[in-house]
Amino acid sequence: MKVDLEQVEEAARELYLRALKQLPPDVKQGLDRLAAGESDPGAKRVLGTLVRNIAVAEERASLLCQDTGIPIYNVRIGRGVELDGWGLKEAIRRGCARSTREHPFRSSVVHPTTRANAQDSTGRGVPVISVDFVNERDSLEIEMIPKGSGSENNSWLKMAIPADGVDAIRTFVVDCVLEAGGKTCPPTIVGVGVGGTADLCLHLAKEAATRPLGTRCEDPEGATLEQALTRAVNMLGVGPQGLGGDSTAFAVHVETAATHITMNPVAVNMQCHSARRARATFRPGGIEYGF
Repeated sequence: MKVDLEQVEEAARELYLRALKQLPPDVKQGLDRLAAGESDPGAKRVLGTLVRNIAVAEERASLLCQDTGIPIYNVRIGRGVELDGWGLKEAIRRGCARSTREHPFRSSVVHPTTRANAQDSTGRGVPVISVDFVNERDSLEIEMIPKGSGSENNSWLKMAIPADGVDAIRTFVVDCVLEAGGKTCPPTIVGVGVGGTADLCLHLAKEAATRPLGTRCEDPEGATLEQALTRAVNMLGVGPQGLGGDSTAFAVHVETAATHITMNPVAVNMQCHSARRARATFRPGGIEYGF
């Protein structure tokens, strides 16, 4: 399958708009599930308000949140796909910039020291484009995630001591959730990376935070840790918007990687209740949009 880069550019543009205006079904179902199980009357009202705000935004084709985030594009290339790698990245960058220039939403991307804003959601190293390869023939998948600062500012890395074992991981995650409090607009998805190197660990945490609700870590040990941490986090009483209650997190997601015998990195990256994402899948028969 040969990929048309003009179609990639158009998809990158469309995905940014879709992600900003349409919340994935699993997140909506997650809010309903939390509301049904919430024991605190105030927290139940807050969850109801979040649900109504989302419905109003989608009815009016408005943004789900004013923070348009750092644009992240995750690209997964299947076997038998022919494309120009450099051209692919440039097409995504052009599409990202067009989405912001052609539609009235805020560019949140600035230079790190001068704070200059190009007003097109791009800059040095941005959009963030991550490329991976998958064992699926004739398929190219582009996932777009606008990662807002309210969640991204709540990121941590700890180089844990291996002898401290799993308890050190659990304690660190709980401490991070408590430190974040209401700043991440809970209920959150708490992404946890365990293992690898420092940079890989942080990347794993980001992958975990942006995974669809209802998915599980493919590593059985990671999946067990997810369940234990989800229970622990929702016993903290942070609650929706940090105002108290049972619904601190939709879930804790964990991703793991092998690491060195003398270290055990642990990273946390959080996602707010407006866990936005959109996806385009290119196949020989055309392009399919979804979440």
